[in-house]
Amino acid sequence: MTCRYLTYEDRKSLEALYATGAALPDIAGKLGVHLATIYRELTRGGTGELDGNGRNGYSAGIAQRNIQDSIKRRGRKKPATAQ
Repeated sequence: MTCRYLTYEDRKSLEALYATGAALPDIAGKLGVHLATIYRELTRGGTGELDGNGRNGYSAGIAQRNIQDSIKRRGRKKPATAQ
């Protein structure tokens, strides 16, 4: 497992695996990320509806949009001023 951000391709893979009803630890293993990353990602891309498996829906597009908006809001850090 490595600490990294998921790419849009990773998110589409997660969406496909999740839609088939795969277990979350299995998805984490296939993507090579920690289980907590999968939980955060499912929250980030939640659709607010239930999927065919009775779980909360997930959309890779929504997750990608949310992460891009988050990165834009971060802005630049201001340099420290000498006192």
